Amino acid sequence: MATSEEQPKIKLYWLEKSRAQNILWLLEELKLPYELEVFRRVNMLAPPELQKIHPLGKSPVISVTPPGSAEPIVLAESGFITQYLSEHFGGNTTMMPKRWKDGQEGKIGGETEQWLRWQYYLHYAEGSLMPMLLMAMIIGSLKGPGIPFFIRPITSMVANQLFSRIIFPNVKTQLSFLERQLETSEGNYLCGPELTSADVLLSFGLITAKDKFETFGTWEGSGPKELFPKFFAYIDRLEAHAGYKRSVGKIKEIDSSLGIRFST
Repeated sequence: MATSEEQPKIKLYWLEKSRAQNILWLLEELKLPYELEVFRRVNMLAPPELQKIHPLGKSPVISVTPPGSAEPIVLAESGFITQYLSEHFGGNTTMMPKRWKDGQEGKIGGETEQWLRWQYYLHYAEGSLMPMLLMAMIIGSLKGPGIPFFIRPITSMVANQLFSRIIFPNVKTQLSFLERQLETSEGNYLCGPELTSADVLLSFGLITAKDKFETFGTWEGSGPKELFPKFFAYIDRLEAHAGYKRSVGKIKEIDSSLGIRFST
């Protein structure tokens, strides 16, 4: 783990309305010096300039130049970046839970519950949660003003069928799962009483979708906030966190017109 005397040079290539906001928040929590280069979307897509940084041309991407080296390590994919930064720089923070139970180091089953949760959510965020949320946002746009009015009734009908048959059942399952995970975490966050980088990784998608869940289908009772109170309190907690606010402020200092939340 790097000491304060040998910190690398870190650069975050930040795209507006993207999960790069998660990485910016993580860098703030890790108290690492970093450089920001910001990019605007072009017709909802990442600009071609990002392909000069990584062949897929997506964000987040970071470069990490080790002390004494002139050759940066370029890292892509949110989960990988989060794990890499947490493992190298999270030792004196809450970002990565303690891995081993006392006396169980290196043994199968010797991992702590908090660490196992943390590992799981690093994969859950991109493997289960974000694909569902992105599908909902994109299909939802078929009902929006971006569709010519004369065909919008048809695209809206198609979108409503997809929401009813695929998206809404999936959303209910995901929210129920996360509600139960929060009930059993023994704290205010998914891995326990302390914020971890897994919570940070989930934050962009959940904060972006918070006010849209209610529109995904017909909910029982008064709606999803009544059905899943811990889940929505958790999102509010993330959005109110000082580190999250600090990360948003960093972008607004550069250009207040840059978008934070994803929208179609």
